[in-house]
Amino acid sequence: MHSSETTDIFLFNPTCEYAVANGQPFWQANRLLLKMEADLATLPCFFANPYDIILTDKIPSNEFVESFEPFHFSMPQFFQKDEFLRKTFSETFGINKLLPWGWSPAAHRLLSPLKQYCSDAFKQSPVFLWNPENRELYSKGFALEILKEIKSALNFDFLLPENLITEKCTTREEIERLMLRWGKVMIKAPWSSSGRGLQPITKTPVHEKVWEKIVGIIKAQGFVIAEPYLNKAADLAFQFEFKKGKVEFVGISNFTTDKKGQYQGNYIHGIPDNFEPDVVEFAEFVPSVLIDPIIKILEKSKLAANYEGNFGVDTLIFRDESNKLKINPCLEINVRLNMGLLALYLEKLVSPEKKAEYRTYFQPGISFYEFKTAMQKKYPARFLNGKLESGFFALTEANENIQFGAYLLI
Repeated sequence: MHSSETTDIFLFNPTCEYAVANGQPFWQANRLLLKMEADLATLPCFFANPYDIILTDKIPSNEFVESFEPFHFSMPQFFQKDEFLRKTFSETFGINKLLPWGWSPAAHRLLSPLKQYCSDAFKQSPVFLWNPENRELYSKGFALEILKEIKSALNFDFLLPENLITEKCTTREEIERLMLRWGKVMIKAPWSSSGRGLQPITKTPVHEKVWEKIVGIIKAQGFVIAEPYLNKAADLAFQFEFKKGKVEFVGISNFTTDKKGQYQGNYIHGIPDNFEPDVVEFAEFVPSVLIDPIIKILEKSKLAANYEGNFGVDTLIFRDESNKLKINPCLEINVRLNMGLLALYLEKLVSPEKKAEYRTYFQPGISFYEFKTAMQKKYPARFLNGKLESGFFALTEANENIQFGAYLLI
């Protein structure tokens, strides 16, 4: 993430899109999402160097830190968030960058006491202050503009055809028209993440409660995004980083979602062997022709001048009516750190010739500790040369009060 030995400060706030949509500096997530942020707060440690700092609600236990010893992995420092933000530091206290999972007016307000100690380079970067105009860049509406530009710049027959391009809708009637055209439809809140704020419409007549939810999103956020419910073959994300208006390609992450579109996890070391061979071949070929044009389009976009840091472009590989593989090359743009990028960093914990899964955990009524205990019995971890060779490994703290977790499984 950086070269010289100055400290970066990390904060896990995956609800940043909701905070951006709301726009208020004092916005707070609901109880369940706050619990998720607290339970998973240590996750940025995999991006960090030993001299970096992770702000968490609770300091992780020694037992948790020691569980990483088989990897020869040096943990960064953990500080209790509220306490750290109330501290006064001497002028010599040097921070390189502030690195929340994602920026929002609320993240800026929270981290503002630390800004005076940041490096000059960071003070000059476009993310040092929040610009209200940036709200649009975090919405699925911006991703739609980029999708249209990719479509007009490239004439590949494997790209999503014109009649299946996502649309913005502000009324129930517009959605009903698309249902006539597409049959099944996926409705998305413009600002949301990890597959929350999604409403599939697969049956007619549509239940009134579903319409209430959709109309509620339109009232709150101004519009919804409607896309055809496609016959999905695979999810791919291209990971990039913006530095001084230039885009660097970081890697490709393969992820998995459930039937409702909610994020479940990532594959480590490529697509699993049980995927259909034509899907694997298509997924390996597509980046070679798409990544450079996407970079050029993004460097000309408003994002180039207004953002610095990591971001991911989610794509969707699907089968059309005649069973041909096609791709939506820009389903969404996650203008933040993201689980796919994290999965690329986790590759270094896994034996290079092994395929693994990185997954997040939540089951109401069953703590992450209970789950971890059962999984460790069933799949004991084996290590070889400082890498996970097989079994289950918990990546976040587990105790009776923890509901959310993250883990590796081979």
